[in-house]
Amino acid sequence: MERKHTISVVIPLFNEEKSLEELYNRLTAVLNKIAVGYELLFVDDGSTDGSLKVLHSLREKDNCVKIISFQRNYGKSAALSEGFNVVNGDVVITIDADLQDNPDEIPELIEVLDQGADLVSGWKVNRKDPITKTLPSKIFNFVTSFVSGIKLHDFNCGLKAYKKEVVKRVVIYGELHRFIPVLAVWEGFRVSEKGVSHSERKFGRSKYGTKRFLNGFFDLMTVMFITRRSTSPLHFFGRFAVFFLAAGGLINFYFLIQWLMGKGLHVRPVMVGGMIMIVIAVQIGFFGLLAELFSSRTEKSFSFREYLIDD
Repeated sequence: MERKHTISVVIPLFNEEKSLEELYNRLTAVLNKIAVGYELLFVDDGSTDGSLKVLHSLREKDNCVKIISFQRNYGKSAALSEGFNVVNGDVVITIDADLQDNPDEIPELIEVLDQGADLVSGWKVNRKDPITKTLPSKIFNFVTSFVSGIKLHDFNCGLKAYKKEVVKRVVIYGELHRFIPVLAVWEGFRVSEKGVSHSERKFGRSKYGTKRFLNGFFDLMTVMFITRRSTSPLHFFGRFAVFFLAAGGLINFYFLIQWLMGKGLHVRPVMVGGMIMIVIAVQIGFFGLLAELFSSRTEKSFSFREYLIDD
């Protein structure tokens, strides 16, 4: 592969001390062959084992190693977001630190970028995980693909390749890292997928749990709101407010005409329903205004133990 890219690798990690040195060796072996220049940005998400100590030893011998260390565990989205903020390479790779993804796949992912994609998402074709992870993942990927209309097999694969402008444009928070391809498509970027190999976990334990599975579907609702709404929250909620206001207004306008014609009014279920619709319309409109006020989200601040990104 011709050397023509500067590459930034963002590695989020939490309690992965035993795998870090091997991962470093495998990444540098690949990057030294294909990159004009590179940086390895390890984002320690509040590890409580010896991960940070291992990272320091790697940085002492290689100034391409950069370290961001959170004071506590904020989650993978926060780790990726902070890493994306500071990357310098024109190509950005994300890879998990557990050695289940293969760094040797990176050159082929970059080739897909060179063919015109803006983001290439890995697809763990033969996934080496227990059914307690693979079955929920298949359900999640099917639902996400169906709802979003984006035909990918594996939205949440940790191994991805991006053009720099993608990571600088897409905003992720909470646990929206699962939906980066969806967010990228919404921003107008071209997303592709490539099958990648997958290995069994060698060290430590998985951080996956039922809570993450449930949170994924809540986050899917968030993403659908973000990507399907109009240019502002008020436009989105305003449509519902207008619908209820119109329905309730027409119902009560009918009874107003009846009253003006001299017919006595009696409390009827339809009349009460019309009043309720008007109240709902006011509440939805008010909610839309509040959402509008807070739609320009301020960046969340994190507490850091260390921030070593200078050469």
